[in-house]
Amino acid sequence: MLKNISLLIIVLIIVISCSKDDDTSGSQNNDDFNREAMLSNIADNIIIPSYQDLNTKLGVLVSTKDDFITDPNLENLSSLRTSWLNAYKSWQFVEMFNIGKAEEISYHFQMNIYPTNDDDIKNNIALGDADLEHPNNNDAVGFPALDYMLYGIENTDFAIIEKYTSDPESENHKAYLSDLTIQMKSLTESVLNDWTSSYRSIFINSTSNTATSGFNQFVNDYIYYYEKGLRANKIGIPAGNFSSSPLPNKVEAFYNKEISKILALEALSAVQNLFNGKSYNTNSLDSSFSDYLIYLNRSDLVTLINDKLDLAREKINLLDDDFFTQINEDNTKMTNAYDALQTVVVLLKVDMLQAFNISVDYVDADGD
Repeated sequence: MLKNISLLIIVLIIVISCSKDDDTSGSQNNDDFNREAMLSNIADNIIIPSYQDLNTKLGVLVSTKDDFITDPNLENLSSLRTSWLNAYKSWQFVEMFNIGKAEEISYHFQMNIYPTNDDDIKNNIALGDADLEHPNNNDAVGFPALDYMLYGIENTDFAIIEKYTSDPESENHKAYLSDLTIQMKSLTESVLNDWTSSYRSIFINSTSNTATSGFNQFVNDYIYYYEKGLRANKIGIPAGNFSSSPLPNKVEAFYNKEISKILALEALSAVQNLFNGKSYNTNSLDSSFSDYLIYLNRSDLVTLINDKLDLAREKINLLDDDFFTQINEDNTKMTNAYDALQTVVVLLKVDMLQAFNISVDYVDADGD
């Protein structure tokens, strides 16, 4: 009898203990923070306005391209380059949103794979009718391809003009330049139209805290972009952090030679603005990751992330406008900028995800 009572007590203790564990787990997975309001702010005040601005600037790019093709001269080349840069800066604010239609059509692979492959571009120009949407051409389209067409196709501006006027393949050069810009505009319109027609509703309502929810995937995509798209691609890979020696030819905007830092700073601002819920068109702040962390009593983490992002900005500001030159003359400053960016990876990928009770859903294969 005593033995049975003891056994019963043990069973009750186990049941109560398991119940407490289940309740704790449930509260972690189902807090009362208004994720729908947060995602609504991100969609309405950050993502959609960012795409709208990019779409507008790509429209200007197409227009200035038309002027240049009609009359290839130095003035029109300068205008085309300016519109390319303005659109490229705007692109930095949407590149992290690899979700929905963007993921479906491999949007970012067709917009900003660098370094571009100039051999593929030359072959496409000679062919005259290349399939620019084929995956094999991902490194021969988008902003990096235009970088080559506007700055790298010859060594001087006058020689570049000749490529579009007196060169035996001048018409093919014009056609390829035109096809590149039209494709970029068309792809962007497709993604924007999806957001404004149907995907916004899907996005803001996918709030559950599960491995397959839109919210969890979006948070992971955000961290992945920071870790790979910004930290590794823009700084770490060309600086040699993942190789035996620096790889300066892999910098963004390699042929322009003046805007690598500008693009990196724009990308960093995009990441920090999203973290803090800052509207794309105004300075107003609304619900975002920082508010969620504050709700979870992690205001200390919010302060730390912003401080470290600000420090990374300071390190990037110390770099030459041309990262190719910076790497060749003083690569230590590049690796210092990488180290500053790296400190934030841990805060986002470990501390923030733990606070949100979200698991990492991608494989880290760069050896960091």
